[in-house]
Amino acid sequence: MTAAEVSPRSALADITIPTSTLSSDPLIALIATIAPPYQTKVTISKKKNESLSLTIGPDTLTHRNAILRSLCGVGLHNALDSVGSSPLLFLGGHSASSFAGASPVSALAMAGISSWMSVASSIREGSADDVSTLIGQLNGYFVTRSFVVPSAAPTLADLDLYLAIVSKVSGEALESIAGSSVNTRRWLEQCGATLEELMVVAAKNAEFSKIPAVEIPKGLNPKPRPLPLFFYGDEDESVVAAAASAVASATAAAPSEKKGKGAGDKPAGAPGGGGGVTDEQKKAAAEKRAKKAAEKATKKKDQPKANKGGAAPAAELNVSALDIRVGKIVKAWEHESSEKLYCEEVDLGEESGPRKIASGLRAFYKLDEMQNRMVLVLCNLKARNLGGFPSHGMVLCASNADHTAVELAVPPEGAKIGERISFEGYEGEPEAENKVAKKKIFDKLSPDLKTDGNGEVVWKGVKGLTSAGVCKAVNGMANAQVS
Repeated sequence: MTAAEVSPRSALADITIPTSTLSSDPLIALIATIAPPYQTKVTISKKKNESLSLTIGPDTLTHRNAILRSLCGVGLHNALDSVGSSPLLFLGGHSASSFAGASPVSALAMAGISSWMSVASSIREGSADDVSTLIGQLNGYFVTRSFVVPSAAPTLADLDLYLAIVSKVSGEALESIAGSSVNTRRWLEQCGATLEELMVVAAKNAEFSKIPAVEIPKGLNPKPRPLPLFFYGDEDESVVAAAASAVASATAAAPSEKKGKGAGDKPAGAPGGGGGVTDEQKKAAAEKRAKKAAEKATKKKDQPKANKGGAAPAAELNVSALDIRVGKIVKAWEHESSEKLYCEEVDLGEESGPRKIASGLRAFYKLDEMQNRMVLVLCNLKARNLGGFPSHGMVLCASNADHTAVELAVPPEGAKIGERISFEGYEGEPEAENKVAKKKIFDKLSPDLKTDGNGEVVWKGVKGLTSAGVCKAVNGMANAQVS
């Protein structure tokens, strides 16, 4: 006999593997061993001139990468790429979904698997320097990815690329090259762990396949990663320090744990001994939290219900939180890159000079109509870039529901530049710019900022006043939203 054969009654695939390939290509050996034994006929050939091949029906494949993809995909009716029938989705679950263009994402993933396997082939044919370059490139690639193609676990391409890397550089040399490339290290460790799990599965199937166990070069030694410790933020410094010491000790001690404990080792739970925070420290922290909670409750109970003279409490938020002032556009010009925006310099009576504000009014006003206009400006908005122009504030306008008609909101004649618009019954200091942005105060108050039936600016029906009278939409637009 020149070959060892396992001949199922009804095989979908017939693969011939030379003994030289078994010893040099662990991935071929693993896949052939894990493949369903009653769907796959495996022939291990000792003939010198025999080459790797896969026959499925009338077709025969001889290219190594194509053989692997076929075994993991349509060649065995996706048995190695389906949940429940395979220990790993070798093609990321994309094989069936990519058929006949059913899923563009899966089609791209399948193309990616083919491309990455070609990269693995070039690494096997290259030098150790190629591995060093690749690891640096992968570290950037894996910043936003877990594996080489979209998948919840390593795919055939990941395993092929990993095995190509460790066939060139392994053990301490690989540790040195990987260095602080945290993203590549994560990927290398995951691929190594997945291969270890697959070797366990392969060992169970060896009785059927008669394929000898494969040997894989040593990869990285996974670095210890202690479980995260969470704090409430009010622990004593001693508790935090003890926890940090415990983590540091656990990390330092991890490599030597397999050697056994020494006579001077501290028991688990002792401070600095790697066992975490002690029960006494936990109890002390809990007591301190309870004490602070009681103090906070007492303080809250003793506080006055209203904060007169200051900003209104959150529950009583009203229009006084907005700093709406009278302004004058002293200069206006068209935004250089936006067809909708005007750029304006608005005099608000501030010592720092006119504010720069951008307004989306080009569809409603001609440029000469914007010059020297008296307007209402919402001033306590954070400065932001609009189309690259630094805009600090908002020129208020009245508009209909579909925003096809827009009118400037304006003060009455004789109003003073810089004076604040008031709403009777809603007195108070305006909120700071940061708070208006963070708490979305304008978004909460603006639904009630409108014009009434006479086109006058109101908030919940209360008119907006200056020293010279009521503010309004410039052409009297009634029942409109003001923003």
